[in-house]
Amino acid sequence: MTSSAISAQGSTLQISTGTGAAVTITGLVTGFPTIVKATAHGLTNGSVVSFGALTGNTVLNGLTCVVKNATANTFAVDVDTTGGPAWVSGGTATPVQWTKIKNLISFKGFDGQAAELDATDLDSVAKEFRIGLQDWGNVQIDMNRDFSDPGQQALDASKRSASMETYLLTLPSGRTRTFNAYCKASPLEGGVDKLLQSTSVTLRITGDVTDA
Repeated sequence: MTSSAISAQGSTLQISTGTGAAVTITGLVTGFPTIVKATAHGLTNGSVVSFGALTGNTVLNGLTCVVKNATANTFAVDVDTTGGPAWVSGGTATPVQWTKIKNLISFKGFDGQAAELDATDLDSVAKEFRIGLQDWGNVQIDMNRDFSDPGQQALDASKRSASMETYLLTLPSGRTRTFNAYCKASPLEGGVDKLLQSTSVTLRITGDVTDA
């Protein structure tokens, strides 16, 4: 049987560095997910957009969502607008601007686990548990250092300021994983006949992770 394994070569990690030009919304198909119409929007799966100025159906206003199922003129977001009023006019989707973190060697993570909640009481005949909130854990990356690279500079700046940033991991298959994280650690190492590297750069995920 032929293996269906996917090579990691070509994977990219990007960090949010501001916002791009707002996309004009031309229509809305209510339901779950909600389908947003926007001519030649240029967004891709995993993009993050903030909505505003929609009239008629205003559920999306003020929300920040991850783009899924993107086509040339439409995209979907996981917001339930079922049974709501029809879109009337207007609206914008303002995307996060991404900057690639260059010289990426490897990545691993999403290694957290949900807490166990002890639900045992005096009527129990054995220990009983419930699963608590998901914890997505950390993402660790190794990279060759380039202090002039805008992506690495943004990563360093986020650690220094303890700011939460949004990250977009894109796999060679086109599958994406979008998440918010704090940069907890960014070590630096070098040696004789070695490249200057940062290994085990640690991104602590906060909140949920979205696959697209």
